[in-house]
Amino acid sequence: MEKVELKFLRITYSHTHAGAYALILAETFGDRRLPIIIGGVEAQAIAIQVENIKPARPLTHDLFKNVADNLGFNLKEVIINDLVEGIFHAKLVIEHEAQEAEIDARSSDAIALALRFDCPIYTFEPILSAAGLKVEEGEEEQAEGEKNVSKEKSVTEASIDELQGMLEEALENEDYERASKLRDEIKRREQTN
Repeated sequence: MEKVELKFLRITYSHTHAGAYALILAETFGDRRLPIIIGGVEAQAIAIQVENIKPARPLTHDLFKNVADNLGFNLKEVIINDLVEGIFHAKLVIEHEAQEAEIDARSSDAIALALRFDCPIYTFEPILSAAGLKVEEGEEEQAEGEKNVSKEKSVTEASIDELQGMLEEALENEDYERASKLRDEIKRREQTN
């Protein structure tokens, strides 16, 4: 089967599953998106890597990466290889001393590892055709722009104390993407004062 390369786009709150998140992967050479519903813990593991947040102790995915580095094996690629009853399945393609092994994995874990190893993410055309969403030209950029403008206004108008409160709230809600933006704004303001 023909593989289709994907790239990580973002994580958003799921509008259809309460308490869950949607991991959005984008077709590298196309206009389709592949949304994968994941839990809060899985979203946190991915967000920590995307936002370059360094936890005090290694998380499970970081531990896996450290073990791989120390034992000399590499994650060559991640393949989202099946869709069964709405659940995506994935496999890790590991290479070690010119040999390859395929290991079954949850799609959220596979993506979290792909981001840490900086390896390609693939799926097969039938999966992308069945579960992918086509984005019309300009539609996604406009929605992103509107979302960012509305959040930026509240951030730019807030005092440092209000930003600190917003940061605490974002961390409590495990909204690490927003927390990192708030942290950056606080740092920027502290440096200019």
